[in-house]
Amino acid sequence: MDIGGTKTLAVIIDSDCRPVQQLRLPTGFGSEALLVTAVEAVSRVATLAGISIEDLESIGIGIPGTVDNASGRVTHAVNLGIDDLDLGTELHDRLGLVVHVENDVNAAAFGAFHMVGTREAGSMAYLNLGTGLAAGLVLNGELWRGSRGAAGEIGHIPVDPNGPVCSCGQRGCLEAMASGSAVARQWPTAHPRPVQELFEAAQGGNALALDVKQRLVENVASAVRALVLTVDVDIVVIGGGISSLGEPLLGEVRAVLDSRAAMSPFLASLDLADRLRIVPSGFPAAAVGAALLGTAWIPASTSTAP
Repeated sequence: MDIGGTKTLAVIIDSDCRPVQQLRLPTGFGSEALLVTAVEAVSRVATLAGISIEDLESIGIGIPGTVDNASGRVTHAVNLGIDDLDLGTELHDRLGLVVHVENDVNAAAFGAFHMVGTREAGSMAYLNLGTGLAAGLVLNGELWRGSRGAAGEIGHIPVDPNGPVCSCGQRGCLEAMASGSAVARQWPTAHPRPVQELFEAAQGGNALALDVKQRLVENVASAVRALVLTVDVDIVVIGGGISSLGEPLLGEVRAVLDSRAAMSPFLASLDLADRLRIVPSGFPAAAVGAALLGTAWIPASTSTAP
Protein backbone atom coordinates (compact mmCIF):
# COMPACT_ATOMS: atom_id res chain seq x y z
CA MET A 1 0.00 0.00 0.00
CA ASP A 2 1.00 3.57 -0.74
CA ILE A 3 -0.72 5.64 1.95
CA GLY A 4 -0.75 9.35 1.14
CA GLY A 5 -2.40 12.42 2.56
CA THR A 6 -5.40 12.18 0.25
CA LYS A 7 -5.45 8.67 -1.23
CA THR A 8 -4.42 5.13 -0.42
CA LEU A 9 -3.36 2.90 -3.30
CA ALA A 10 -3.38 -0.85 -2.68
CA VAL A 11 -1.66 -3.12 -5.21
CA ILE A 12 -1.38 -6.90 -5.26
CA ILE A 13 1.74 -8.25 -6.95
CA ASP A 14 2.30 -11.84 -8.03
CA SER A 15 5.38 -14.04 -7.63
CA ASP A 16 6.90 -12.42 -10.74
CA CYS A 17 6.59 -8.97 -9.09
CA ARG A 18 3.87 -7.89 -11.54
CA PRO A 19 0.88 -5.82 -10.34
CA VAL A 20 -2.23 -7.93 -10.89
CA GLN A 21 -4.86 -5.78 -9.16
CA GLN A 22 -5.08 -2.34 -7.61
CA LEU A 23 -7.55 -0.12 -5.78
CA ARG A 24 -7.66 3.53 -4.71
CA LEU A 25 -9.46 4.78 -1.61
CA PRO A 26 -9.52 8.17 0.14
CA THR A 27 -7.23 8.10 3.17
CA GLY A 28 -8.86 8.56 6.54
CA PHE A 29 -7.43 11.32 8.77
CA GLY A 30 -6.04 10.31 12.14
CA SER A 31 -4.72 7.01 13.46
CA GLU A 32 -7.94 5.01 13.74
CA ALA A 33 -9.37 6.29 10.46
CA LEU A 34 -6.11 5.43 8.68
CA LEU A 35 -6.15 1.90 10.11
CA VAL A 36 -9.75 1.43 8.98
CA THR A 37 -8.80 2.63 5.49
CA ALA A 38 -5.84 0.25 5.34
CA VAL A 39 -7.87 -2.78 6.41
CA GLU A 40 -10.62 -1.91 3.94
CA ALA A 41 -8.09 -1.46 1.14
CA VAL A 42 -6.54 -4.89 1.76
CA SER A 43 -9.93 -6.58 1.96
CA ARG A 44 -11.34 -4.93 -1.17
CA VAL A 45 -8.28 -5.37 -3.37
CA ALA A 46 -8.09 -9.05 -2.38
CA THR A 47 -11.75 -9.47 -3.34
CA LEU A 48 -11.11 -7.80 -6.69
CA ALA A 49 -8.26 -10.27 -7.29
CA GLY A 50 -10.53 -13.20 -6.45
CA ILE A 51 -8.60 -14.26 -3.34
CA SER A 52 -8.99 -14.02 0.42
CA ILE A 53 -6.83 -12.02 2.81
CA GLU A 54 -5.40 -15.32 4.08
CA ASP A 55 -4.02 -16.00 0.60
CA LEU A 56 -1.74 -12.96 0.82
CA GLU A 57 1.89 -13.59 1.77
CA SER A 58 2.59 -10.25 3.42
CA ILE A 59 1.77 -6.55 3.43
CA GLY A 60 4.19 -3.72 2.72
CA ILE A 61 3.29 -0.10 3.35
CA GLY A 62 4.88 3.11 2.10
CA ILE A 63 3.85 6.11 4.19
CA PRO A 64 5.15 9.66 4.77
CA GLY A 65 6.52 10.78 8.10
CA THR A 66 9.33 9.40 10.23
CA VAL A 67 9.30 5.61 9.93
CA ASP A 68 11.10 3.07 12.09
CA ASN A 69 11.23 0.30 9.52
CA ALA A 70 12.40 -2.23 12.13
CA SER A 71 9.33 -1.81 14.34
CA GLY A 72 6.75 -0.40 11.93
CA ARG A 73 6.17 2.70 14.04
CA VAL A 74 5.26 5.96 12.28
CA THR A 75 5.70 9.40 13.87
CA HIS A 76 5.26 13.01 12.74
CA ALA A 77 3.06 12.21 9.73
CA VAL A 78 1.38 15.62 10.00
CA ASN A 79 -0.64 15.44 6.77
CA LEU A 80 -2.18 12.18 7.97
CA GLY A 81 -3.01 13.46 11.45
CA ILE A 82 -0.56 11.01 13.05
CA ASP A 83 1.78 11.92 15.86
CA ASP A 84 2.74 8.39 16.92
CA LEU A 85 1.26 5.15 15.56
CA ASP A 86 2.52 1.57 15.85
CA LEU A 87 1.20 0.88 12.35
CA GLY A 88 2.92 -2.44 11.74
CA THR A 89 1.70 -4.05 14.97
CA GLU A 90 -1.82 -2.64 14.67
CA LEU A 91 -2.31 -4.00 11.16
CA HIS A 92 -0.71 -7.32 12.03
CA ASP A 93 -3.20 -7.70 14.89
CA ARG A 94 -6.15 -6.82 12.63
CA LEU A 95 -5.15 -8.83 9.54
CA GLY A 96 -2.92 -11.61 10.86
CA LEU A 97 -0.19 -11.02 8.27
CA VAL A 98 3.43 -9.93 8.34
CA VAL A 99 3.47 -6.14 7.88
CA HIS A 100 6.50 -4.09 6.86
CA VAL A 101 6.34 -0.29 7.00
CA GLU A 102 8.70 1.94 5.05
CA ASN A 103 9.06 5.63 4.27
CA ASP A 104 7.08 6.33 1.09
CA VAL A 105 10.03 7.72 -0.89
CA ASN A 106 12.17 4.71 0.01
CA ALA A 107 9.34 2.40 -1.01
CA ALA A 108 8.97 4.21 -4.33
CA ALA A 109 12.73 3.97 -4.87
CA PHE A 110 12.61 0.21 -4.42
CA GLY A 111 9.63 -0.06 -6.76
CA ALA A 112 11.33 2.07 -9.41
CA PHE A 113 14.48 -0.05 -9.14
CA HIS A 114 12.51 -3.14 -10.09
CA MET A 115 10.66 -1.64 -13.03
CA VAL A 116 11.64 -2.49 -16.59
CA GLY A 117 14.85 -0.77 -17.64
CA THR A 118 16.48 -0.37 -14.22
CA ARG A 119 16.74 -3.88 -12.79
CA GLU A 120 20.04 -4.39 -14.62
CA ALA A 121 21.54 -1.44 -12.74
CA GLY A 122 23.56 -2.10 -9.63
CA SER A 123 22.64 1.24 -8.06
CA MET A 124 19.89 3.80 -8.49
CA ALA A 125 18.72 7.08 -7.00
CA TYR A 126 15.01 7.83 -7.09
CA LEU A 127 14.38 11.58 -7.19
CA ASN A 128 10.89 12.26 -5.87
CA LEU A 129 9.45 15.54 -7.17
CA GLY A 130 6.17 16.16 -5.41
CA THR A 131 5.02 18.80 -2.95
CA GLY A 132 8.54 18.45 -1.58
CA LEU A 133 11.79 17.04 -2.93
CA ALA A 134 13.66 14.00 -1.61
CA ALA A 135 15.51 10.98 -2.89
CA GLY A 136 15.67 7.27 -2.13
CA LEU A 137 18.84 5.26 -2.72
CA VAL A 138 19.15 1.63 -3.81
CA LEU A 139 22.75 0.42 -3.68
CA ASN A 140 23.72 -3.12 -4.69
CA GLY A 141 20.02 -3.93 -4.89
CA GLU A 142 19.23 -2.84 -1.32
CA LEU A 143 17.82 0.33 0.19
CA TRP A 144 20.40 2.61 1.77
CA ARG A 145 18.85 4.63 4.59
CA GLY A 146 22.01 6.02 6.18
CA SER A 147 23.08 5.90 9.83
CA ARG A 148 20.09 7.99 11.00
CA GLY A 149 17.66 7.56 8.14
CA ALA A 150 18.60 10.84 6.46
CA ALA A 151 20.19 9.40 3.31
CA GLY A 152 18.62 11.01 0.26
CA GLU A 153 17.30 14.13 2.00
CA ILE A 154 18.87 16.29 -0.69
CA GLY A 155 15.85 18.60 -0.73
CA HIS A 156 17.47 20.37 2.20
CA ILE A 157 20.79 21.07 0.53
CA PRO A 158 20.99 24.88 0.12
CA VAL A 159 21.77 25.93 -3.47
CA ASP A 160 20.90 29.64 -3.38
CA PRO A 161 21.93 31.76 -0.36
CA ASN A 162 19.52 34.45 -1.51
CA GLY A 163 16.64 32.06 -2.16
CA PRO A 164 13.39 31.66 -0.21
CA VAL A 165 13.31 30.29 3.31
CA CYS A 166 12.69 26.54 3.26
CA SER A 167 10.32 24.70 5.61
CA CYS A 168 13.43 23.28 7.33
CA GLY A 169 14.56 26.78 8.32
CA GLN A 170 17.45 27.09 5.89
CA ARG A 171 17.43 29.45 2.92
CA GLY A 172 17.46 28.48 -0.76
CA CYS A 173 17.19 24.70 -0.38
CA LEU A 174 16.59 22.53 -3.43
CA GLU A 175 13.08 21.77 -2.15
CA ALA A 176 12.30 25.49 -2.11
CA MET A 177 13.51 25.76 -5.71
CA ALA A 178 12.41 22.55 -7.46
CA SER A 179 9.19 21.06 -6.09
CA GLY A 180 5.43 21.38 -6.35
CA SER A 181 5.41 23.86 -3.48
CA ALA A 182 8.12 25.91 -5.19
CA VAL A 183 6.03 26.09 -8.36
CA ALA A 184 2.90 27.00 -6.37
CA ARG A 185 4.75 29.88 -4.73
CA GLN A 186 5.93 31.30 -8.05
CA TRP A 187 2.95 30.33 -10.25
CA PRO A 188 -0.29 30.70 -8.23
CA THR A 189 -3.19 28.96 -9.95
CA ALA A 190 -6.39 27.04 -9.26
CA HIS A 191 -5.53 24.50 -11.96
CA PRO A 192 -5.61 20.91 -10.61
CA ARG A 193 -2.22 20.23 -12.25
CA PRO A 194 -0.28 23.46 -11.83
CA VAL A 195 3.05 22.21 -13.23
CA GLN A 196 1.35 20.97 -16.38
CA GLU A 197 -0.33 24.36 -16.75
CA LEU A 198 3.05 26.01 -16.20
CA PHE A 199 4.66 24.02 -19.01
CA GLU A 200 1.74 24.73 -21.35
CA ALA A 201 1.88 28.45 -20.58
CA ALA A 202 5.63 28.45 -21.17
CA GLN A 203 5.14 26.71 -24.50
CA GLY A 204 2.66 29.45 -25.37
CA GLY A 205 5.29 32.12 -24.68
CA ASN A 206 4.16 33.42 -21.28
CA ALA A 207 7.21 35.26 -19.91
CA LEU A 208 6.58 34.45 -16.23
CA ALA A 209 5.92 30.80 -17.04
CA LEU A 210 9.12 30.57 -19.04
CA ASP A 211 11.08 32.02 -16.12
CA VAL A 212 9.50 29.76 -13.47
CA LYS A 213 9.83 26.66 -15.65
CA GLN A 214 13.50 27.35 -16.35
CA ARG A 215 14.25 27.72 -12.64
CA LEU A 216 12.44 24.45 -11.99
CA VAL A 217 14.35 22.40 -14.58
CA GLU A 218 17.68 24.04 -13.69
CA ASN A 219 17.28 23.00 -10.06
CA VAL A 220 16.01 19.51 -10.89
CA ALA A 221 19.18 19.16 -12.95
CA SER A 222 21.16 20.34 -9.90
CA ALA A 223 19.50 17.63 -7.82
CA VAL A 224 20.46 14.99 -10.40
CA ARG A 225 24.05 16.27 -10.40
CA ALA A 226 24.18 16.23 -6.57
CA LEU A 227 23.00 12.62 -6.45
CA VAL A 228 25.59 11.42 -8.96
CA LEU A 229 28.43 13.41 -7.39
CA THR A 230 27.67 12.05 -3.91
CA VAL A 231 26.85 8.38 -4.56
CA ASP A 232 27.73 7.92 -8.27
CA VAL A 233 24.67 5.78 -8.97
CA ASP A 234 24.22 4.06 -12.33
CA ILE A 235 20.76 5.56 -12.88
CA VAL A 236 18.70 8.46 -11.54
CA VAL A 237 14.94 7.97 -11.91
CA ILE A 238 12.57 10.92 -11.59
CA GLY A 239 9.26 10.13 -9.91
CA GLY A 240 6.59 11.85 -7.84
CA GLY A 241 3.66 13.97 -8.99
CA ILE A 242 5.71 16.26 -11.22
CA SER A 243 7.04 13.25 -13.14
CA SER A 244 3.58 12.85 -14.70
CA LEU A 245 4.77 15.48 -17.21
CA GLY A 246 6.79 12.67 -18.74
CA GLU A 247 9.03 13.30 -21.73
CA PRO A 248 8.68 17.13 -21.76
CA LEU A 249 10.19 17.28 -18.25
CA LEU A 250 12.80 14.62 -18.99
CA GLY A 251 13.88 16.38 -22.18
CA GLU A 252 14.19 19.78 -20.50
CA VAL A 253 16.30 18.42 -17.62
CA ARG A 254 18.53 16.47 -20.00
CA ALA A 255 19.03 19.64 -22.07
CA VAL A 256 20.23 21.51 -18.96
CA LEU A 257 22.60 18.68 -18.05
CA ASP A 258 23.96 18.62 -21.61
CA SER A 259 24.50 22.39 -21.60
CA ARG A 260 26.47 22.15 -18.35
CA ALA A 261 28.49 19.23 -19.70
CA ALA A 262 29.41 21.32 -22.75
CA MET A 263 31.13 23.80 -20.42
CA SER A 264 32.81 21.24 -18.15
CA PRO A 265 34.93 18.30 -19.32
CA PHE A 266 34.54 16.84 -15.84
CA LEU A 267 30.73 16.85 -16.01
CA ALA A 268 30.86 15.63 -19.59
CA SER A 269 32.82 12.58 -18.42
CA LEU A 270 30.00 11.65 -16.05
CA ASP A 271 27.30 11.28 -18.75
CA LEU A 272 24.65 12.72 -16.43
CA ALA A 273 21.94 13.07 -19.08
CA ASP A 274 22.39 9.45 -20.17
CA ARG A 275 21.85 8.22 -16.61
CA LEU A 276 18.47 9.92 -16.31
CA ARG A 277 15.13 8.06 -16.53
CA ILE A 278 11.53 8.86 -15.58
CA VAL A 279 8.89 6.65 -13.99
CA PRO A 280 6.40 5.47 -16.64
CA SER A 281 3.01 7.13 -16.36
CA GLY A 282 0.66 5.17 -14.12
CA PHE A 283 3.35 2.92 -12.63
CA PRO A 284 2.54 2.60 -8.88
CA ALA A 285 6.16 2.74 -7.73
CA ALA A 286 5.60 3.23 -4.00
CA ALA A 287 2.93 0.54 -3.69
CA VAL A 288 4.94 -1.98 -5.73
CA GLY A 289 8.11 -1.18 -3.79
CA ALA A 290 6.28 -1.55 -0.48
CA ALA A 291 4.92 -4.95 -1.55
CA LEU A 292 8.39 -6.11 -2.59
CA LEU A 293 9.92 -4.91 0.68
CA GLY A 294 7.14 -6.68 2.56
CA THR A 295 8.02 -10.01 0.96
CA ALA A 296 11.69 -9.60 1.85
CA TRP A 297 11.19 -8.54 5.47
CA ILE A 298 11.40 -10.83 8.50
CA PRO A 299 10.68 -9.13 11.83
CA ALA A 300 13.33 -9.60 14.52
CA SER A 301 10.81 -11.28 16.84
CA THR A 302 10.38 -14.19 14.39
CA SER A 303 14.06 -14.67 13.54
CA THR A 304 15.43 -18.17 14.09
CA ALA A 305 19.01 -16.93 14.40
CA PRO A 306 20.72 -17.82 17.70
